[in-house]
Amino acid sequence: MTNADLLPAEVLRRKAVVYVRQSTQTQVQNNLESKRRQYDLVAEARRRGFTHVEVIDDDLGRSASGMVARPGFDRLVAWLCAGEVGAVLCFDASRLARNGRDWHHLLELCGLVEARVIDLDGVYDPCRPNDRLLLGMKGSISEFELGVLRARMFDAARAKAHRGELRISVPSATSGIARSAWVSTRTCAFRRRSG
Repeated sequence: MTNADLLPAEVLRRKAVVYVRQSTQTQVQNNLESKRRQYDLVAEARRRGFTHVEVIDDDLGRSASGMVARPGFDRLVAWLCAGEVGAVLCFDASRLARNGRDWHHLLELCGLVEARVIDLDGVYDPCRPNDRLLLGMKGSISEFELGVLRARMFDAARAKAHRGELRISVPSATSGIARSAWVSTRTCAFRRRSG
C-alpha cells in the first residue's frame, strides 16, 4: 500500500461497504469464483484499516442497467446520504452501475460525504478532479459495455431468426400450446400468416 492509498482517520471511522452483485441468477449459480472474489473485498477493507465492514448482496441476480429495482443499491445510497459510509468497495465499476444516472449519482454522493470508492485498481477520492475523471471514465466504459453486449445478443438472435433457428418460449396463455413448448420463429411466422 502506497501513501496515496492511505485513508484518513475520519474515513476509517465510518463503515466500509462491500457491494456484491451479479446480473442474473444463472451467474449467481454458475460463476462462483466471481462471487467469491467479490466477497473477498471484506478482507481488503480490513487490510486498509476499516473495523466496521458491511456487505450488501441484496442485488445478486439483478441487472445494474437501471431497468430493475435494486434494494441493495438503494440501501447503499441511503447510508451514503446519512454520512455513514467511509468507502464503497466493488470488484469493478460495472458491479455498482451500468447506467450513467446511477453511477454519477453515486459518485456525487460519495464526493459530498468524502467517501472513497475502492476497486481492484486502487482507491479513488471523488472530491479530487483526476480521480473523479477516472471514475467517470470507468462508469462510461461500463455503460458502453452493456450496450455492446445488448447489440451482440440482438444481432445473434436476428441471425438465428434469419436461418429459422431462433427458439422462443410461448406464454402459457397461448391457446393450444403447452407452456413448456418451444416454437421456432418460422412456425410463429406461419401461424401469424395463416391465423
